[in-house]
Amino acid sequence: MRPASAGADAAQRNETNVAWERVCQRLRSEVGKDVYSSWFARLEFERMNGTTVFCSVPTKFLKSWIQSHYLERLTFAVAAEFSGATHVIVDVRSSARRPVLVGQPQNAVSSASESQHETSPVRTGVALAPAARKADVLPTDAEPNDAFAGAPLDKHFTFDSFIVGGPNQLAHAAALKVSRGTRDEPTQFNPLYIFSSVGLGKTHLLQAIAHAAAANGQKVIYLTAERFMYSFVAALRTQTAIQFKEKLRGIDTLVIDDVQFLRGKSIPQEFCHTLNALIDARRQVVIAADRPPSDLENIDERTRSRLSGGLCVQMRPFDESLRLKMVESLVATAKSAHPAFNVPESVFKYVANAIQTNGRDLDGAINRLIAHSTLAGAPLTVEMAESAIRDLVRTSEPKRVRIEDIQKLVASHYNVSKSDILSSRRTATVVRPRQIAMYLAKVLTLRSLPEIGRRFGGRDHTTVLHAVRKIEALSKTDNPLSEELELLKRMLTE
Repeated sequence: MRPASAGADAAQRNETNVAWERVCQRLRSEVGKDVYSSWFARLEFERMNGTTVFCSVPTKFLKSWIQSHYLERLTFAVAAEFSGATHVIVDVRSSARRPVLVGQPQNAVSSASESQHETSPVRTGVALAPAARKADVLPTDAEPNDAFAGAPLDKHFTFDSFIVGGPNQLAHAAALKVSRGTRDEPTQFNPLYIFSSVGLGKTHLLQAIAHAAAANGQKVIYLTAERFMYSFVAALRTQTAIQFKEKLRGIDTLVIDDVQFLRGKSIPQEFCHTLNALIDARRQVVIAADRPPSDLENIDERTRSRLSGGLCVQMRPFDESLRLKMVESLVATAKSAHPAFNVPESVFKYVANAIQTNGRDLDGAINRLIAHSTLAGAPLTVEMAESAIRDLVRTSEPKRVRIEDIQKLVASHYNVSKSDILSSRRTATVVRPRQIAMYLAKVLTLRSLPEIGRRFGGRDHTTVLHAVRKIEALSKTDNPLSEELELLKRMLTE
């Protein structure tokens, strides 16, 4: 006769399999089929121990990529489907050593893990509610065990340490103004919406606002979009959603980073309600994203309109002057820890000219120079700097753009299908995107007009020429269209 415990174990395994399948479905719907197939198709559930879910992949490369790019998203999906899960561990299937999670005491590791071979690779995980790092981060508006505490702040991300230049001057001035507002005298910049590509200082500026506003006596909460989503889901699960909403709407300043990552059906709606409630109550809202409000696909039109109704400021890529100031600041900071670290002016200029992407690459470049200088024990030269940061230097050759990429992006941007663009339909909602796609194909690729016509459903080259000339003429008088074209070009070439 089959033991009752065996039946219970089978039922539990079946429940776990169903939960894992839901996690996979969430990931597939969020990142798309292509990304899911590339990075998650071989991700497997191993076990759940307490609040930690263990997963595995077959290669170290997959493990590294998921940890670097998708661990927070994976953790959020797991927490939504596995009751009580707060951590995710990803490992290569051949390794078996248990890690020590950040903040977990050493004696919490099982004796079995201690007996593993010392050379076994150690797994790393992420906590949904991370503990503050020692002396490096400060929680905003947090009390011990507060389920609705904000994300931690880096104590170094202040206005004093923010390097100001032409590309970010307006954003810095607006942020400084907002941080000095009070409940009785709020600023007119509400909401303040800051957007830029990655690594240009959005997070630094948002955390500086949180630090300064808190020092000014305001009640502040700083949240990432991931943290907002997790806190809301956790509040629903624990039936404390009302308290969660009251806490958010009872503050003076709400700061939310990376709002483009908001997902789901109810979460963007709740974000909209919170946004409206705070602004109507004359409380300050600060938002950051990697795109303007009009391009936030996962937020409804009313919310996009509300975000656009405040002050929208773009932080542009660093110019040479700002990069040079940042290199000087980074070197000065490094010198306080490494007094023997000297950087000649020629190396300063080389790094500022060679790294033109973002501040994180500049950080990486200075770290490389410190390592080469201290380990080699030789003076820094331009030749040594070239060798040290070679892999950080982006080629000046423009990215190759494919006509298929243009068609796919334009179709998504204008909410039509790719088949519509290639079809013979002549409705206005299809003709304009088709003409824009043809124009971009002519401008961004080396394809001839006849070749472009063939790739757009077998059209004649005169049709393509007409579309190109029409969009060129319209862009000179239609400012919104001109801005849309520039945005699409950036999205295709960056």
